[in-house]
Amino acid sequence: MQKNTLLCIAFFCVLAVQQIIAQIAEGNFKSTIAIKIPGNDAVNYPLWELEEEKATQLKADKDMPVVITRTVGTHLVTAKIENQSVSSVTPVDYLVEVVITAKEDIYFNFKQQINTTYSHDDCQFYMPGFWYRRNLRSPKEAPSFHTSDSWTVREDRLSVPMTAVFNEKTGEYFSVMRKDDFKHEALTTHKEGEVILSGKTSIGYTGFENVNNNANISFGFPYYETPKTYIRKLTLAPQVEAFQFLEKGKSITLSWYVQSGKVADFSGLIRQLWEYSYDIWRPKPVETTFSDDFVKETLTGFFTQSFVTDHPLKFNSGEGMVVATCQSLGRAEIGFVGRVLLNAFNALEYGQQHNRSELVSNSYSVFASYLNHGFTPNELFREFVNFDDNRLKTNILTHSIRRQSEGLYAMFHFLQYEKDNGRKHPEWEAKMKTLLDKILLLQNEDGSFPRKFNDDLKVEDGSGGSTPSVTVPLIMAYKYFNDKKYLNAAKRTADYLENEIISKADYFSSTLDANCEDKEASLYAATAMYYLSLISKGKEQQHYSDLCLKASYFALSWYYMWDVPFAQGQMIGDIGLKTRGWGNVSVENNHIDVFIFEFGSVLNWLSKRYDESRFSDFVTVISSSMRQLLPFENHMCGIAKTGYYPEVVQHTNWDYGRNGKGFYNDIFAPGWTVASLWELLSPGRTEKFLSK
Repeated sequence: MQKNTLLCIAFFCVLAVQQIIAQIAEGNFKSTIAIKIPGNDAVNYPLWELEEEKATQLKADKDMPVVITRTVGTHLVTAKIENQSVSSVTPVDYLVEVVITAKEDIYFNFKQQINTTYSHDDCQFYMPGFWYRRNLRSPKEAPSFHTSDSWTVREDRLSVPMTAVFNEKTGEYFSVMRKDDFKHEALTTHKEGEVILSGKTSIGYTGFENVNNNANISFGFPYYETPKTYIRKLTLAPQVEAFQFLEKGKSITLSWYVQSGKVADFSGLIRQLWEYSYDIWRPKPVETTFSDDFVKETLTGFFTQSFVTDHPLKFNSGEGMVVATCQSLGRAEIGFVGRVLLNAFNALEYGQQHNRSELVSNSYSVFASYLNHGFTPNELFREFVNFDDNRLKTNILTHSIRRQSEGLYAMFHFLQYEKDNGRKHPEWEAKMKTLLDKILLLQNEDGSFPRKFNDDLKVEDGSGGSTPSVTVPLIMAYKYFNDKKYLNAAKRTADYLENEIISKADYFSSTLDANCEDKEASLYAATAMYYLSLISKGKEQQHYSDLCLKASYFALSWYYMWDVPFAQGQMIGDIGLKTRGWGNVSVENNHIDVFIFEFGSVLNWLSKRYDESRFSDFVTVISSSMRQLLPFENHMCGIAKTGYYPEVVQHTNWDYGRNGKGFYNDIFAPGWTVASLWELLSPGRTEKFLSK
């Protein structure tokens, strides 16, 4: 069986290689170099190929001040076959290397383009952590097909510097991935037009373009963003073309992997290319000396310093804070981004384990205050209260299914913990049943829940993209109250997720301040199926597990496998931040953060169930990397107070409103970052809860 499988792979690999060869031989691999003399417009040199014995010379019709050679060689990858890793003797991709040598001092931008020969109209497109299908869930103010059907972007926007084109009609795909030693970044004086870099950069570009209705993959060096560059949340600016200096007699070598293949659907593409990328990059854990215990002890600095007591509600101030001061505010947010109740539970559990009486008393005061003052007239959670100006963040009675669900999630952990330690809270249990019964009234016939609604349960945003967030507390309610109506409702959400989200590979609208393709939608979908798997058996459990696996690949695709370079003076680069293991947020919010919560536990569970070591290995990378910016004495990482973990980490040419690459936004929400890291370092909670 093993031999036959290898022969099949060898046959497929030969076909894949032949397709790549055909693209080059048929003239579908085009190249151009632009040379800029400062103070003058760049001159473009279309290139043609002069084949030689060892390498192909790229020549122009007129003299140019560079010598360019390109070699195309085979490359071995590891294939996953019947749960056994075997090295195929037949290459499935090509390594393309280009060497540019300057005959005189030059400033250049080198461009390449592969015509896949697929009809552009038949294709979906993929740039990991940034572009999914056609980004049609995103608005026209962000990169999407609403603005253009052709986009090239700088590589540091992407969790893997790759573009793939997927032909939906045939199942064929073509991908190009850059693989170099990314060490350098340089500043520019301008952000649009032709710009000369102030020094060396390692950052090139990648993307796709519609050329005569053929889908082309475009890639090159240094970066070149068209037709717009995305510089700020919902702000597109004119295109930018960067020019790198190359000294006379010096050379630069650029490398890309070119691959083609065939998959069943877009989900299959995401899985294939995530595994392929992982096997090439093989990200290693980041070397940090911060143990789990040290991280948690440091994070308690947030619990103690941010605690607010002078309002009817007691809470940790964790939303809308200024990075430079970390001064507490009178703003309490129950779910994302404040996670008031989850932080209270974490502080309570830790305080009792480590004899920290202040943490214990503070936490109990949070739950007591929310029992008495934390509900609306219709018995829903007061999601956001701003005591500083005596109003809510938005309309006084506007709610979100996500925040309500996250409040329920925290409360069930608290109630189960208290029950396990011989303490009962019948008033809280009654509140939870009432709230859940209200929530169930919102469930649609297809199993979905609306994204936003008012206190009278009138729907204000009927999008179902946030539905998986409520699956989690419904399963917890089923276990805690032993009432199957909650389980039945959870299973109905699973039907919706399978039919409308997972099967369509359409993960959207879970980020509360954006309505687009995002990481959290796929992460919550995977987590929801994880919960359903844990309380199921037999074929049903296998079904939910397979859906969990499929959604998890999408969530994983948002997490960086490589380390983005920073220029000197870009603070988080000067600190030494390694970006591998961090996740991009969404198409609209183009920054990295530590949103992980219990997804690490999901991946470890999948790793065992499917014998997939990549998952557990990558959890180790994530866990090691996400503790890098922990602020403590003499290691404050640009944060004013110990334990206030940063939020908006701006790693590319984009900002949330302030500061840009290499810095944080000036406003942040450490309430959720602390809660996320705490759950990452508290594995097994869900399995323990659902085993009761």
